[in-house]
Amino acid sequence: MSERVTTHAYTPGLRISDRALIRRLRRLPLPGRIHVAVGDEVRGEQLVASTELPGNVVNVNVAHELAVTPNDVMQFLTVEEGEPVEARQIIAESKSLWGLFHAIARAPIRGSIETISPVTGQVLVRGEPIQVELDAYIDGIVVEVRGDEAVVVETRGTLAQGILGVGGEAHGTLKVLCGGPEQLCSAELVEGDCAGCILVGGGRVTLEALQAAREAGAAAVVTGSIDDVDLDAFLGEPLGVAITGQERLGTSLVLTEGFGDTPMRRRTFELLAERDGQRASVNGATQIRAGVIRPEVIVPDPEAMWEAEEQSAAAGLTVGSPVRLIRQPWFGRLARVTELPEELEEIPTEARVRVARVRLLDDDEVVTVPRANLEVIEE
Repeated sequence: MSERVTTHAYTPGLRISDRALIRRLRRLPLPGRIHVAVGDEVRGEQLVASTELPGNVVNVNVAHELAVTPNDVMQFLTVEEGEPVEARQIIAESKSLWGLFHAIARAPIRGSIETISPVTGQVLVRGEPIQVELDAYIDGIVVEVRGDEAVVVETRGTLAQGILGVGGEAHGTLKVLCGGPEQLCSAELVEGDCAGCILVGGGRVTLEALQAAREAGAAAVVTGSIDDVDLDAFLGEPLGVAITGQERLGTSLVLTEGFGDTPMRRRTFELLAERDGQRASVNGATQIRAGVIRPEVIVPDPEAMWEAEEQSAAAGLTVGSPVRLIRQPWFGRLARVTELPEELEEIPTEARVRVARVRLLDDDEVVTVPRANLEVIEE
């Protein structure tokens, strides 16, 4: 049987492009108010949508607080359903034996009386609504408004996806710290005015450098890799296995290569270094399970007139594709696909899987790996 050169089996892709067409959906958790219209030019920090989430509900066992039966609670209440209350405000009060015995129940939070139950003798107090505001995230143009829930912002520019990130969205000016992708990103490089900047390193970042960046008010750090112990120390707890991006760190972190002492890929470093001093957006959110979410750095150029490259729905693995190996014993190594055998092959675990033969870029060795252990680098 003749060898087929391509396959459409899905392989997670890592996209690095200086001519990307980028669209980002900005969706509210509940319907609310849209503050922009189709065709509006927006800045990354500009408000595009907002809504209110219902406040938290706190239960007050009034019958217990007053030492009365639930049936008697109604006669001691000083509030009604729907009435606003302040924190520590008295909502029920009882006096007996000429006032010698006095019991009160207070609202634990500021909000309003949600429900009063004469059956259980309990009162539910709902806290004040939680304000939710969405910014545009990237500089660009609003190309779609979806009712009162979402907008789509489009821009052209540079897109560099990473392997792992922590911390949420951030905006700032790119500031390159390292002279090359192999240079250690140490605390000594974090100097001058870094407040609000997105700091671009090269090789492994140290814990001291991250702490210095946070103390300096940097919006984010983008670099090649980190020691796993340093990452846990920066987070204040071990890294979980679910989606990241919700951490409140003050400074987001994007790793383009992962853990260890791996330098940033040269193409990625050169793309970011060429844009030193330009506005950029960063998101550290990462999910490696179904519905892959990649941390990213976006350097918008909304006025660019060149034809942008649209992102494919799924990365196609072909002979010649640049890939990264994501499992031991070649974890983190870069390679190019040389062959894609059609037939299943047995691997050391005795499982029969689809494999690829790839040529490692650093020593020219050809190795056979399961296709599931490859990550396509989309250029």
